Amino acid sequence: MKLDIKFSLLVLFSILCLTTNAQYSNIALVKKHINYLANDKMKGRGTGSKEVFKAADYIEKYFKKLKLQPLGEKGFRQSFEAKVWKVKVADSIRKADNIIAFLDNDAPLTIVIGAHYDHLGTGQQGSSKDSLGVGKIHNGADDNASGVSGLLELARYYSTNNLKESYNFLFIAFGAEELGLVGSKYFTTHPTFALNKITAMLNMDMIGRLNPAQGVAVIGYGTSKKWPEIFNGIVPSIKFYTGHDGNGGSDQTSFYKKEIPVLFFHTGGHPDYHMPTDDPEKINYPGLTGIIDFEIMVINNMLKQTEKLDFQFTN
Repeated sequence: MKLDIKFSLLVLFSILCLTTNAQYSNIALVKKHINYLANDKMKGRGTGSKEVFKAADYIEKYFKKLKLQPLGEKGFRQSFEAKVWKVKVADSIRKADNIIAFLDNDAPLTIVIGAHYDHLGTGQQGSSKDSLGVGKIHNGADDNASGVSGLLELARYYSTNNLKESYNFLFIAFGAEELGLVGSKYFTTHPTFALNKITAMLNMDMIGRLNPAQGVAVIGYGTSKKWPEIFNGIVPSIKFYTGHDGNGGSDQTSFYKKEIPVLFFHTGGHPDYHMPTDDPEKINYPGLTGIIDFEIMVINNMLKQTEKLDFQFTN
C-alpha cells in the first residue's frame, strides 16, 4: 500500500511537471528563423528595402507551409506606405507590407498574435543609437527577429497540434514598426478581419535577451480584468513580471487604442538595442523558447474562457 501511494504521488508529480513546465517550442527552428532574418545578407531589413521584402517572402512561405489561410488584401499581403520622418532622405515614402494568416477553427472569437519583422537597415532611416552607425548593418536579432521566431513558432504549434481550439488565430507580421508602429496602425484602421471579433492581441517585440534573474515583462496586464484569472496556476520555466499599462513602444498599442485587451512580451533594453551589434549569437535561445512555451500556457488558459474578454483603459 505504501508503494502504491508513492507511485501515485510520482505520477501526480510527473503530470504537474508536464502541465507547468511543458516544452512546446523547437529551439532548432527558432535559431533557423533568427539566423535567416538577422543575417548580414538581410542588411537590417530596413523599410522599403529589397531585403525586408525577402523577409516578408520568408514569413509568407512559412505560413503557406503551415496551410494557414491568407487574410491580407492580396493573398497574405496587406500593402501600405510608410514615411521616414526622423531623418531627411530622398526616398522618404516607402512601400511596406503586413503579412496576415488565419487559422480558422470555426470559432466566434479570435486571438491575434503579432510581431514586427522590419528593423533599421543600415542606419539611414534614423533611430540608430550608434553615432557612427550610418552605413553599418543593424541586424536586429533581438529587435525583432526574436519576436518573429516566436510568431512563427506559435503559428506552427497551433496549426499542427491536431486540436480544433475554441478560438481562431490571426497571425500578423507587421511592417514598418520602426517608423512609428505604421503597420499595426494601418491594420487597425483598415482591418482585414472584424475587430469586434478579436478577444485579445498578444505582441512579441525583443524577447531574445532574457535575464534569468529578472524575467520577461508582460505588459498590458491591466487591460482586462480577466488576465489575473488567466495567469492563475501558470508556472513557467522562466521568471516573469507584469506591467499594467496598455500603451507602449510597440504594436500592441494600436490594438489597445481600439479597446482590445493586449499583452506585450518583452525582455527589456540592453547595450545592443538599435546598434549594429544586435546579432544572433547574443540571443538567449533557451530563454527565448521558455518565453514561447510560457505564451502557449497563457493562450491555453485563454482558450478556457467562454466569453470575450472585457476591456479596460489603464490610464
